[in-house]
Amino acid sequence: MSVVVITGLAQGMGREVAMRLAEAGDTIAGFDVDAEGIDSLRAELRGAGHDVLLTTLDVCDRPGIARFRDEVLAKYGRVDTVLANVGIGFFGPFEEVNLDRASRCLEINVMGTAAILQAFLPHMRRQRAGKLIAVSSLVGQIPFPFESIYSATKFAVEGLVLSLRYEVEPFGIRVALIHPAQVSTSFAAKIHVLPPEGSPYRERVRRFIARDEELIKTAIDPATAARRLVDVVRSSDPALFNPLDPKSRFFMMLNRFLPKRMRDEMLLRQMDIR
Repeated sequence: MSVVVITGLAQGMGREVAMRLAEAGDTIAGFDVDAEGIDSLRAELRGAGHDVLLTTLDVCDRPGIARFRDEVLAKYGRVDTVLANVGIGFFGPFEEVNLDRASRCLEINVMGTAAILQAFLPHMRRQRAGKLIAVSSLVGQIPFPFESIYSATKFAVEGLVLSLRYEVEPFGIRVALIHPAQVSTSFAAKIHVLPPEGSPYRERVRRFIARDEELIKTAIDPATAARRLVDVVRSSDPALFNPLDPKSRFFMMLNRFLPKRMRDEMLLRQMDIR
């Protein structure tokens, strides 16, 4: 049995991962800002006989994270894996972005990930074992137009984890990154907003949204994505980069080996924004 901490587990892929890990015998501790989702997940897992510690908490609440960490360690005595899954999307032409709103995305996606990893790192260092796993994105390696802020947050998460790896591996701690592309949830639909009439970006954004929503229809579902993520969480030696579907794996490979001009042409054609 492992003790796994998961952030952002009230809905979607995070919830699916929590359910599957609990069914496999792992102990789940975690939090989400969605109180209703947390309550229903707690009831479902406890109803199935699983021991869980779930609470409602904002990932930007640093003192709250410290209290949560202390409660988890007091109850279970150890933590084997931390999965930093919480994150929000952000969409729009950069010229028209509200930077005050953008800063909230950066705070949640980047500093929220940093906060939960840092909170449990001293414990893992002392026990000389553990896994720190962060959910990045395909756009953490391949920047997409109209997702400049979101791409920036995921590039930052990648840099954080890649740098952290050198610091913690001597203590027996493994790190890993998860790279979902489209997953058939409402995540993208919630952030897709067409620029106002008169915007010089409106027509290309309209085509981008239409193409993205078309791709989402054939994307892997949260349950399938969760099965693959669970394999990473339960691995004793996870890979550093972990795309969750063949399409992501293919595009990440092309991004490493194709010349920039060819990569750009493929992206523009793929998203119908040439």
